[in-house]
This record gives sequence, structure tokens and C-alpha cells, in this order.
Amino acid sequence: MPARSTRSPAAAPARHDRPLPAVEYHIRPANPGAHLFEVSCTVAEPDPAGQVFSLPAWIPGSYMIREFARNIVRIRAEADGVPCALEKLDKHTWRAAAVRGARVLSVQYEVYAWDLSVRTAHLDTTHGFFNGTSVFLAVAGRSDASCVVSIERPEGEIGRDWKLVTALPPEHGRLGQACRFGRFRAADYDELIDHPVEMGRFTLARFEAAGVPHDIALTGRHDCDLERLCADLRRICEWQIALFGTPAPVEYYAFLTMVVGEGYGGLEHRASTALICSRAELPWKGMEGLPDGYKSFLGLCSHEYFHTWNVKRIKPAAFTPYDLARENHTRLLWAFEGFTSYYDDLALVRSGVIGVDDYLGLLGKTIANVLRGSGRLKQSVAESSFDAWTKYYRQDENAPNAIVSYYAKGALIALALDLQLRAGSEGAASLDDVMRLLWQRHGLTGVGVPEDGIFAAVREVGGERLGVRLAKWLQKAVEGCEDLPLARLLRPFGVTLRAEAAGGAPVLGLKLGGGGGEAKVANVYDEGPAQAAGIAAGDVLVALDGLRVANAKALDDLLARRRAGDEVELHLFRRDELMRFRAVLAVAPAERQELKLAARADSAAAKLRRDWLGA
Repeated sequence: MPARSTRSPAAAPARHDRPLPAVEYHIRPANPGAHLFEVSCTVAEPDPAGQVFSLPAWIPGSYMIREFARNIVRIRAEADGVPCALEKLDKHTWRAAAVRGARVLSVQYEVYAWDLSVRTAHLDTTHGFFNGTSVFLAVAGRSDASCVVSIERPEGEIGRDWKLVTALPPEHGRLGQACRFGRFRAADYDELIDHPVEMGRFTLARFEAAGVPHDIALTGRHDCDLERLCADLRRICEWQIALFGTPAPVEYYAFLTMVVGEGYGGLEHRASTALICSRAELPWKGMEGLPDGYKSFLGLCSHEYFHTWNVKRIKPAAFTPYDLARENHTRLLWAFEGFTSYYDDLALVRSGVIGVDDYLGLLGKTIANVLRGSGRLKQSVAESSFDAWTKYYRQDENAPNAIVSYYAKGALIALALDLQLRAGSEGAASLDDVMRLLWQRHGLTGVGVPEDGIFAAVREVGGERLGVRLAKWLQKAVEGCEDLPLARLLRPFGVTLRAEAAGGAPVLGLKLGGGGGEAKVANVYDEGPAQAAGIAAGDVLVALDGLRVANAKALDDLLARRRAGDEVELHLFRRDELMRFRAVLAVAPAERQELKLAARADSAAAKLRRDWLGA
């Protein structure tokens, strides 16, 4: 369903007594070899006092100011075909000179597109990809006006066999009529920038989930078993649609996937997702079992698909509307990203794509990842959410010691809340009910979730006694830094949790970065031997006890021949100065968190577990 329109950067919509003329855009890969898109934005009846244009500073779903306007190479304007001066007002805003009586104002510009990520734009002679936030100027006072965009293929031989896929509705024809260039229409600027576009030579496969057509576009070389991938994604998507209730909130959905040698990432949109994955993570013909890489890719797809409800339509009040010119702070990302991170793997097991043991293994990795960083004892997930713009998305060498992931710990808080709702109500209530309530109250209405809205939903779902208690527990969990009592909460479900000592070689308490042909220290962990010895991030480790350390493997090989308590001599370069340190090796901390089905579970535990995991 359509979401509420969002305010364009640097301007509020003007009041009009008649419908606003559509804003027209035109984009083409003008020079793929130079990575340049050519874009135009044409406005009928421009502001006679001087029309203002701006480009977003960030993209929803990626909470960091990225300054997309820096990629505009050249920009100029014309009023009724006559050159018109443009004045730059700030880092991403321009104002055309006042032209009285002008019927049409057009701004033409080039965008440099060479960021192979899901957040911006990328163009070469093999494909083109863009998010609207990177290429489409917003027109002040016209954020509610409809938008028409013409998308062209590259000229000449390069573009002869290029195709296009996007969830942006075509001006004529059916939604999801993939592979066609032409004209597309959006209800407003907010919708325009929420439909990424992939063009080039890609593999396309289609499946239906709950009657909705879904496309998977794979760009890059691969040997993917598309039949297997479609079958697994269909089950995941159908389960998620059933969770919130039919009909699905989209008429068509597209997974736009860039396949590379090594990479991982995704960004959600209202009817599509942009993904990057390693080709080794895709299923292949004759593949046996369910490799970890494929489980990881399915979890990524599941995560971004769940956002179709949770964050694209159920939104924090701080995002309704978005202000794309500056940071939009909320303390609720633990719910919108963390709850989504809980459901991404849960959807795999509940849909039957993976087994219970596989799911418990994935859950154990999440628990271990959270417990590994001492930052969890210093920063709450509410604080992490609020500071996403300056800390989580701008991590430095001290990040493991200073911050907690609202994704990972948020997922564990969701797990703990779900278990308590289920056990406390004897299976009558669950986190599923909370999500459905949020969908009805906020997703279907477009009303943003207030900062205390999740607690209120838990109180309502849990009832007078359980709900009140769990709402208070949840607030304490998200505002505090205590570890969660997961072992105790899992016990009524017939699941055991225990930490497994890593064993093996002792540790220095540091992490080496890769590449560059040198063993550079990337992180130094709190209260570890390296920190006690005075080693710092950025130091280049040269030798341990007189033997060269070329990389992380060489260090591991040397440590494997020593014991905890041994003192070692380390030579490192700090800047251009050779330094010597002595460190006492420590016992490796517990690395694994193992979850297992209890050998004996009574009927009540078995039922709770069956209702929770769907198996």
C-alpha cells in the first residue's frame, strides 16, 4: 500500500488549489566508461522567485550522512530553453535565478557513479545501478507532486542487449513487466527515490508468493541453481506474508542482486531490495546439504524482505516524514533492525527452509557475537540506535570496546521478549502478536510509532499482568547494558544453552587487519594482553620472539606453539619508530555458544518449542 509522502530536502510542500504539474526526470548512462549518468529534472510553472533544488544527504535504511551531492560533476539550468544561472546555497542545495513568467525550468547534470554498494550508484560497461537518492534532485515545494521518469539504455553496441528491472511502476503497462526501458511514474518524490533500478546483462528468474510476482535479478557471473533459489525464497516470502496477513502490501517485488567474488550487504525498499553477495553463497546444481554461505544469503534476503513491513511501513515517528537533509534521530532502531534481525533467521526455520538444529546454530553465533565485544557493557541498544549516525555507521578501531550492535543485541532482546510472552501466557501470546498489532496500528495507517510505542504494544498484547511486567522488563533491557538471561528463558522450551571454551592457542587480545602486505593491528580488545602491554591500533606487528609475523595466519601459527601465561617479546612499528613490547599470553575466551534440544522435554515444553519454531 502507498506510504505517506515525505518532505523533500530543504523545503516544505507549498499549498496549491489545483493539482501540481508532474516533475519530469530523464536519466541515461551517458558514458559508462567514465561512470557518468546524465540526468535532467524539468519543472513546469517554476517558482518565479527562484526555484530551489536539492539532493538528499542520506538514504533511508542506512543511517549515515553520505553527501550524495558530491558526486554531481556538472550542473546547469535553462528556463524556456534559455540558460539560467544556478546559485549553490549549501552542500546539496541550488537555487535557479528568478525568471518571471517562465513556463518550464530544466536542470541538467552529470552524476559520477562508481560506488559498488547498495546505497548509491554504480555504472560501467557491463551494468548500471542507482538509488533515486543519488541521482534525482528534489524540487522545493513539489514533494507531493507526481513524478515521471524516462530511463534509457546506453547508446551504441554497449547497450544493445541491456535489460532493466525495477519496482517503479511503468507509466503504461503492467507493474513488474521487467526488462523494459521507458517511462515510469511515481505518486510523489518519496516513492520515486524508494525504487532502485538495475540495468545491464543480468539473469532474471520469477516466482509467485501469495499471488504476488517476485523477480530475482542476478548481475555478475554465477552458476546459481535458480530453481532452488526461487523455491526457497518463495517459502520464506509466503511465511512472512502469512505472518502479517494477506494481502501482501506490494503488487510486485524485486530482489536486485549484485554477484561478486567477495561481498555482503542489503538495503530495503518499499517493493524491492538491493543486495550484494558472494557468488560462493548462491546455491549450485547438485549442491548437497545447506552450506553456511547459502544460509547467510537466505538470511539476508529474509531480513530485507521483512523490512517491507517493519521500517518501510511500520516506521518510527521520527521517520514520518523523513528529513533527508539531516540526521533523523530515534532510539528505536533496536526494534526496527533488531526485531527484523530476529525474524530473518526465524523465518527460515518456520518456513521449513532450514532445520531446527541449523537455526539453533545460527542463534548461537548471534549470541557469541554479542558477548564477544565489551562495548555491550557500556552502551545500551537505545543509545546505539540514537548514535547510529555517528558511532555504529562510523566505526573506528575502538568500536568493539565502545559500542553494541542494535542489530545483534536487538535480535536477542526480541528473542528474550518472545520467549517470555510465550511461556508467560502458556502459548496464548507472542512477539508475532506484537508485530501484527504494530502493523494494524501503524503500518496500515501510516502513523509513526512513538518512542514509547513498542512498550505500549507489549503491554496490550501481554495483558494486564504479563504485559505490564514485560513492558517494564523490555524498557530496562533496551536502556541498560546487562546481559540477557537467555539460558534460563530457553529452559521452558526444552533448549539448553552453554558456553564452550575456545581451547587451543592462547591469545594476545588483538585483531590484525588484512591486506597491504603487513600485519597491521586493527583492534585492541579491552583488558587483554596487548592492551596491557601498550600495543595500539595502527601498529604494524613485525615479529614475535624474533620470528617474522607477515599476517594473521603467521601469528596464529606462532601462538599455537605457546601456552597461556607465556611471556612473549613483540616488535612493532608505530609510525616510523620500531618499538618493543612484552606481553603475557591469555587463555582464549569462550567463542562458541551452543544451543541444543534437551534430551528430555515434557509435553508443555515440546508444545512451546513447536509453536515457537514451527517444527
